[in-house]
Amino acid sequence: MSPVVKRIPSDPALPATADVVVIGGGIIGATAAFFLAERRYSVALVEKGYVGCEQSSRNWGWCRQQNRDERELPMAGLALRLWDEFAAKIGEDVGFRRCGLVYATDNPQQLADWENWLETARRFDVNTRILSPAEAEEKIPGNGRKWLGGVHSMEDGKGEPAMAAPTIAEGARKFGATIHQDCAARGLEITNGAVSAVVTEKGVIRTQAVLCAGGAWTSLFCRASGVTVPQASVRQTALRTRPTVNLGEALYTPDCTMTRRLDGSYTLAISGRATLDITPQGIRFARWFMPMFVKRLKAVQVGLGDSFFRGPEALGGWSGGKSSPFERTRVLDPAPHKPTAEAILSQIRRQFPALADVEIAESWGAYVDFTPDAVPVISGADDVRGLTIAAGASGHGFGLGPGIGYLAADLVANDAPSLDPTPFRLSRFGDGSKVKVGAI
Repeated sequence: MSPVVKRIPSDPALPATADVVVIGGGIIGATAAFFLAERRYSVALVEKGYVGCEQSSRNWGWCRQQNRDERELPMAGLALRLWDEFAAKIGEDVGFRRCGLVYATDNPQQLADWENWLETARRFDVNTRILSPAEAEEKIPGNGRKWLGGVHSMEDGKGEPAMAAPTIAEGARKFGATIHQDCAARGLEITNGAVSAVVTEKGVIRTQAVLCAGGAWTSLFCRASGVTVPQASVRQTALRTRPTVNLGEALYTPDCTMTRRLDGSYTLAISGRATLDITPQGIRFARWFMPMFVKRLKAVQVGLGDSFFRGPEALGGWSGGKSSPFERTRVLDPAPHKPTAEAILSQIRRQFPALADVEIAESWGAYVDFTPDAVPVISGADDVRGLTIAAGASGHGFGLGPGIGYLAADLVANDAPSLDPTPFRLSRFGDGSKVKVGAI
């Protein structure tokens, strides 16, 4: 089932023209629309389902610098600053809190990795420290497990996935953007190698600038215009409890993670537990993703399901003026994996006896889109002028979302980039650059 998400209205009419069309109403599309509208561009945000309906409302809500790949750390710092600023700019709470994140482990290799990351933290002025076994036990009682230590990242925080993207999209509307839900973008019109329009199911929007922030659907959409975006998705499961006792704001152990929401409930998950579905798109890009698969398959199961025939990685094509896969699947809403859901709840109850009788309000599945190196693509498309891509956040999209959206807005507007866009260029996957798999 889909998680409960704040719903916002659509604008009644599709504009005939726009300075920028943003495709995709997740956290990246919503924040990019906000920053472009704030710069006084006319913006149309189009979403095949409803704003925040897919991965942007199905994640843990963590907004962190801790354990980030160093290519993403400038982006993480920018994102945290932008998260801080939204409430004042919009005049409404987006759910972000600088609560700090706490990690504990009894795995020697994991603790060693955290200790080694401290050198990276120092270079980027990240405020974090290693916890002693006693400190880790104080912050996350082991309940029979002996923690070797932990990490406390003091300035990191959490957001509210159920409300963030819709509230930020509403903020974009306050600056003049229009929002169009149940409005799938079917394709682009391209004239002399440059974008000239977006074809939607409700009509055509003339424009010379498009930002594709379509999450797991990005590769499929771009392929129709001859642009290759290597992308693969893994299927994950999470639960939400009913409001319960407060055991901490954002906690990690090897067996479970917990994020306290504003209403006193918790989002529960297991880090790294996922299923990689075999799909036509996955087969097409298998060579690109081999380093990722080799590094990550210990924590990922391989399966075959409906996604082979339906969804962003399935067989089939369409022409721009006809019904598309984006209309046939308004919301990518995979069923939660029952064994994983049972394991999450079992491990939470064992780890935290105070939650022995906790009630589950909802559970859901989600597809998390990855690039071959687990670092986002935020880049112009070399073969189609006027098309910018912001996707492949690889499980980091919610926390990094404002930073990704801001840099994407810089690129669309041809403004001086707020940080070096080189690590996020799409061309890195085809120019002979070595693929270095980042942290997940």
